[in-house]
This record gives sequence, structure tokens and C-alpha cells, in this order.
Amino acid sequence: MKRFARAVVILSTAAIAVAGCSGSETEDPLADQGGGSGEIVVGSANFPENVLLAEIYAQALETTDAQVKRQFNIGSREIYFDQVASGGITVLPEYNGALLARVDPDNPAATTEDVNAALRESLPAGLAILESAPGENKDALVVTQETADRYNLSSITDLAPVAGELVLGGPPEFATRQQGVVGLKEVYGVEFRAFTPTDAGGPITVRALEDGTIGVANIFTTDPSLDTKPFVALEDPESVFGAQNVTPLVHRDDLTDENVAVIDEVTAQLTTETLIDLVGQVVTDGRDIDVVAQEWLQANGLN
Repeated sequence: MKRFARAVVILSTAAIAVAGCSGSETEDPLADQGGGSGEIVVGSANFPENVLLAEIYAQALETTDAQVKRQFNIGSREIYFDQVASGGITVLPEYNGALLARVDPDNPAATTEDVNAALRESLPAGLAILESAPGENKDALVVTQETADRYNLSSITDLAPVAGELVLGGPPEFATRQQGVVGLKEVYGVEFRAFTPTDAGGPITVRALEDGTIGVANIFTTDPSLDTKPFVALEDPESVFGAQNVTPLVHRDDLTDENVAVIDEVTAQLTTETLIDLVGQVVTDGRDIDVVAQEWLQANGLN
């Protein structure tokens, strides 16, 4: 059986940081990148689910004897998008709705089919999306059950008259995204008392919501805390956070048809329930990402 490279997961009370096996914790995750000579560089954003997905794709590609290099924990879309566009990153697990907001922020597409059609028209030359997974990980505005009861909150619409009393927490880029503070104000008329930068749906955000540092949090819908904490994810009737299917973003010229077929086969098995389970194993149970990825691939006959 092929030996898989190991992604090291470091759990701390402050954050979850994941370092790829290509370097140390202090190494610039964007340094020494490249494809070009048959090497496939698999990248990820800087939150556990995305790193896990990247590791799953990396291990699956390795079963075809592809030369795979990992560049995990790069940062936000504002950072890694240009790396994929330049060919420095070959494959990166994306979320189609958020990606469309990056390349065509005024596009109103909300369904999976419409979002993907719009992406295929809007992506720069050289970039492509592959098939979307059935699983989605949407941004959500989350409050504690106590806050929901106090203000009678069940949807984002209910926030409009009371948001001025509440502090919103989320990753720094959420403050300037259409699928974030900008869209919430334009669509729902929601304006918060303040915005506090935290992390991308990670432990800092969860802890800040628990201890009352923030009153509303941007947390992903596959986060295990929504099952384990007294949290309420508010409904989004106007679809500010539209379709968010897992959808690989690729530098297509650096992938063979066989590579694409392997990626698509993996993607087809990624349901929302699968994401919740796998992320829970990493974030809640503290299991190593490479082990969780390998076991899932084996269980689904994908390696």
C-alpha cells in the first residue's frame, strides 16, 4: 500500500494551525511553489475543513503515482486565488458561491447550477472548476440560544432592528466581502455595532461567541460546534450565502484527464453529512488529518 505523506495538525487553545509536510511551521507556505514539471501542487485555505479536503485530494492523486506537493494553510481567498491563477497552486478545494463572489461580485446566481455556469464564464484563462460535490459548507450567522431567545431571532431578517446592539465576529476578510458584511447590509439592512476580526470559523470565533466577546459569529454550517454547543444558525432567506458546494479550483493545463477523473470521483462522494463527520473527527476528536483522510478514502474505495 502506498505510504501517504503526513499533514501535521497542531491543536492549541488559541487556534488550529495546519502545516503541510513540505515545510516547517515557520516556513512561508507560498515559498518555493510550482508545478510545471509534472508536479501537482495541492493547496488549501487556512481552516481545518479545507486542509482536510486538500489532504484527501492529495492522497487520491498519489494513488495514480502523481508527484504531489502540499502547500496547506495558505490563507484567505484574497491570497491564494492569484497563486492558482499563476499556476503556483494546481488544485485547491473551493466553495463555488464564495468563489463567484470573488470573480464576479455582482452576479446574482444562487443555485449550484447557475453559480457554476457563471463561474465557467467568469474565471480567467487557465483557471477552471471541476465537478461540484453534493456537500455544501455555507457561511452562516450564528448566535447563542440565549441571544436567539432574548431577541427572538430565527433568521438574518430578524437581526435588522437589533444588530446595532451586537458585535459581529469573523475572519478579517468577512468585513469586506459581498457574502459578508457588505451583502448583509445591502440585502438585509443589517448593521452591527462593531466588527471584531477572529478566525475563519475556528476555535477563536467559537470561544468568542461562547464567552460573549461577540454576539454574532460567522461560522460554517459544517462546524461541529453547531451540534455540540448551544448555538443557533440563523436562516438566510435572501441567500446572501448562496450555493457553497465543495468545488475544486484548478490550473487545468497542469492536470491530466486521469488526474481530473480521480478528483471528480472523490468529489462525488463528499456530502454535507460526510463533511460534518470528517471535520468533527479532526476538530472535536483531535485526530490527525492525514489519518482521517486515508481512512475515508479506503472506506469509499478511493485509494
